[in-house]
Amino acid sequence: MRITIITVTYQAAAVLQRTLDSVSRQTCQDIEHLIIDGASKDDTVKMAKAYQEKVPYPVIIQSEPDHGLYDAMNKGLHKATGDYLVFLNAGDTLHADDTLSTLNSQLSTLNSPAVIYGDTAIVDGEGKFLHLRRLRPPKRLTWRSFKQGMLVCHQAFYVRTDIAQQEDYDLRYRHSADVDWCIRVMKRAEEMRLPLVNANTILADFMEGGNTTQNHRASLKERYQVMCHHYGKASTIVMHAWFLVRQLFR
Repeated sequence: MRITIITVTYQAAAVLQRTLDSVSRQTCQDIEHLIIDGASKDDTVKMAKAYQEKVPYPVIIQSEPDHGLYDAMNKGLHKATGDYLVFLNAGDTLHADDTLSTLNSQLSTLNSPAVIYGDTAIVDGEGKFLHLRRLRPPKRLTWRSFKQGMLVCHQAFYVRTDIAQQEDYDLRYRHSADVDWCIRVMKRAEEMRLPLVNANTILADFMEGGNTTQNHRASLKERYQVMCHHYGKASTIVMHAWFLVRQLFR
């Protein structure tokens, strides 16, 4: 299985190298790497080109103005040619050198699941492990699971490319379009009667303080809107009340 890794960048020179290095170290190199840049003025593109010249797998670099993160992600989505794709943005990394080998081994025994997903580690600015992500992936995932929050981090959510390309990111959302997109992908998988498979391993390292963290309040507001859209307002209010009670008694 070829996996397309999509990395969206903008003025990312300070954190991009760790992402590129984590991909280049993979023991499985049946990879396509798309780097979708928003016309950075720093050394982001220079770094990407240096990486492109030294790795054996195809690296496609596109640098042009865009309309934000999810517009860039849509561009990458429709350029992907691998069997599965994942978004690994600047600063994020694959968890281990054999992450893609592990996934390929699992996929070789499965009948083309719609999604294969796993756990995420939170790391600091130097890539050192801090803790596992608080929301943990369930043993059995469905689109209804996200009523409890985004249980699977976007960087640990590998989607069959032909399914992913049927669902664009909704540009009305600036911070939480990934939540909406994952739910819609899982809904489509259910319609197609395709499984979502837990890899039962850590797949990604997410750097503490990413886009959603930096825009926490706006992100929460958008996530509420996303949940109301997919699960209904009454159900969403009940779940948020439960979240509040749970926080008060932790």
